[in-house]
Amino acid sequence: MISLTIDGREVSVFEGTSVLEAARILEIDIPTLCHDPRLKPFGGCRLCIVEIRGMARPVTACTTPAIGGMVVTTTSERLYRLRRTIIELLLSDHPNDCMVCARAGDCTLQEQAYFYKLRLNRFTGEMRDHDRVDANPFIKREMNKCILCGLCVRVCDEVQGVNAIDFAFRGFNARVTPPFEKDLDCEFCGQCVAVCPTGALTGKVWAGEARQKDVKMTDTVCSYCGCGCNITLHTVRDRVVRITSRPDTHNRGWLCAKGRFGYEFINHPDRLKTPLIRRKKGGNLEPAAWEDAFDLIAGQFTRIKEESGPDALGGLASARCTNEENYVFQKFFRAVIGTNNIDHCARY
Repeated sequence: MISLTIDGREVSVFEGTSVLEAARILEIDIPTLCHDPRLKPFGGCRLCIVEIRGMARPVTACTTPAIGGMVVTTTSERLYRLRRTIIELLLSDHPNDCMVCARAGDCTLQEQAYFYKLRLNRFTGEMRDHDRVDANPFIKREMNKCILCGLCVRVCDEVQGVNAIDFAFRGFNARVTPPFEKDLDCEFCGQCVAVCPTGALTGKVWAGEARQKDVKMTDTVCSYCGCGCNITLHTVRDRVVRITSRPDTHNRGWLCAKGRFGYEFINHPDRLKTPLIRRKKGGNLEPAAWEDAFDLIAGQFTRIKEESGPDALGGLASARCTNEENYVFQKFFRAVIGTNNIDHCARY
C-alpha cells in the first residue's frame, strides 16, 4: 500500500491505482468525459486534469499512477479555467439541439456545460458536418454530436472483442466510423450506446419516447436467457420506453441486443396477460385465474400418468428460464412424474 495526499486529505491505495481512482475513494469529484472504470484509462478528453506538486503542468488523473508521498490538488482557479475552456472547445463543434436530443437530461457533456455556466461560447467558426449513418435497425448514430471520447471504440474492443468501429482520419476530420465509413453492421449489443456520454449514439426504439420527466425506473432480471442479467426498466404510464443496466450488477451493465432493445413485445396488444383455458372440447380459449389453470394442469397430468404411465408425459424446458428454474423443471419430471422425457430447445 502507498499513501498520498489529495486536497489536503490522506488516502492509502494499492500500487497501480490511478490518481482518479484514489480521489474517488475519498469521494472527491473530478469531472471526466472519456473515463469508465470498466475500461482501460484513455486520457482523451483531458477534463480530469489535476495539479501535482513538483510537476510543471497539470496531468490527467485517469492515466497518472498514484505514487507514495504525492500531493495532488484537484480544484483550483487554474484548473477551473482549463476545464471550462475544454468544455467550450467541445461545444464549439457540437450541435446545440438539446431540446430535441434523446439524451437530454442524461448527457454528461450537457451536465458539464451547466456546471461551468457556459451559456455563450467564445469559440466560433466552421463545424464538422459528418454524414449521419443510420441504416441499421437498432442504433441511431448522429456523429455530429460525437466528442471523440473513444468510449464506444474501447468497449467494442475490450468488452465485446468485435472492433466494429474505430477512429478514422485526423485533425478536424477525425471521426469514429465502421470500416470504410459504411453503415454499422455488428452484433448490435448496444454497449457503445450504454457508454456514450452524449447523444451521438442512442437507441432507435427510444426515439420520440419520454426522456427523464415522469419516468419510473424498476430494477428486474432479463427474461431472455438463463444468464440472469440485471436490467432497469424505464416506464411511463405502464409502458416500457427504454432498458438500461446498472454498472454495479453482476453483468456490469453489459447487455446483448435482445436484452437492451428487444422489449417491444411487452407493450404488444397480442401479448398474453392471463392464462387461457379451453373448458370444453372444440370450444374457444377463455381467460382464467391462475389457480384454475394450475388445477387443470395438475389434474390432466395425474389422469395421463394413471391411464398411460409416466412415460406418456414429456417436458420441454426453455432457455429463457434461469438455470435454477430449469433444474427444478427437470427435477419435477424425473422425481415427481417419474419420466426422463425431458429436453431443452438448446439441447441442454
